[in-house]
Amino acid sequence: MSFETVSEARSHGGTQGVYRHASQSTGTAMTLSVFVPDRAGPMPVLWYLSGLTCTHANVTEKGEYRAACAELGIIFVAPDTSPRGANVADGDGWDIGQGAGFYVDATEPPWSAQYRMWSYVSEELPALVAANFAADMGRQGITGHSMGGHGALTVALSHPGRFRSVSAFAPIVAPGDVPWGQKALGAYLGPDRQAWRAHDAVALIEDGARLPELLVDIGTADPYLDTELRPELLEAACANAGIALTLNRRAGYDHSYYFISTFMADHVRWHSDRLA
Repeated sequence: MSFETVSEARSHGGTQGVYRHASQSTGTAMTLSVFVPDRAGPMPVLWYLSGLTCTHANVTEKGEYRAACAELGIIFVAPDTSPRGANVADGDGWDIGQGAGFYVDATEPPWSAQYRMWSYVSEELPALVAANFAADMGRQGITGHSMGGHGALTVALSHPGRFRSVSAFAPIVAPGDVPWGQKALGAYLGPDRQAWRAHDAVALIEDGARLPELLVDIGTADPYLDTELRPELLEAACANAGIALTLNRRAGYDHSYYFISTFMADHVRWHSDRLA
C-alpha cells in the first residue's frame, strides 16, 4: 500500500511532504508529515508523536526541525494523533476522542473499533515508511510532546532494541496517576488498572522495561507540570532502574511550540549522534 500525496514543498534542501493513506489499523484515512533530506541512500528515521488536540500539522508548521534534519540527513516522520471522520467516535472534551488517541489500542466500545493508534504507530506506519521512503529502519529514534511524549516512551520501552535513541518534550510519564491519563486509559482500556501499566512509562520501568538512556526537556513555567506531567516520577523510576536520564528543566518555558521549537534542534542533534 502506498501513500497519496497531499502536498510537497521544498524546504532546507529537502522535501516536506504531507501524505494520506487508508489505514488497516484504524479503518480510516490517516494523514502524516514526512521530511526527507536531499541525500542518496538510506537515512535514519526520527519519529515524532504529537500531543493532545494536535494533528500532523502542528509540528510541521511550528517545530523547526527541518534545518537540522537536512544538515544531518535524518528523515522526520510525524503522524496524526487519532483516527478522524464523521463516523469515528468522539468524546466529551478535548482530552478524549478525536485528537486524543493516547497511542493505545482501545479495548472498550465505542473506541475499540477504530482507536488502534498503538498498532498504527508501532507496526503499520513503520512498514509503510520503509516501503515508500529511503529509510534505514535499523537506525530509528523516537520523540514526542506531552501525550506524544508518553507515546514515545511507552513504544520505545515496549520494543527493546528497535530505537537507538529516545527523547521527549514535556511527556506525560505516569498517565495512571494523573487526570489526563486516567480519563483516557479508563475510557479506552476499561477500569482494570493493571491493563494500564503497559501504557505507563513509569509503570513499565517499575515492571522491568529498560532503555539505555533518555533525554527529556520540560519547562519550569509549564502549567501542567505538577498536575499532568510529573517528571519527578520518571526521574525516580530511572534512578532506581539505572537508566541514564538527562532531564533538562528549562527556566521560564511553557508547554507550547515556542518551547518545543527552541530545543528541537538540540534533540535532533542528540538523536543524530546515536543514529550515526
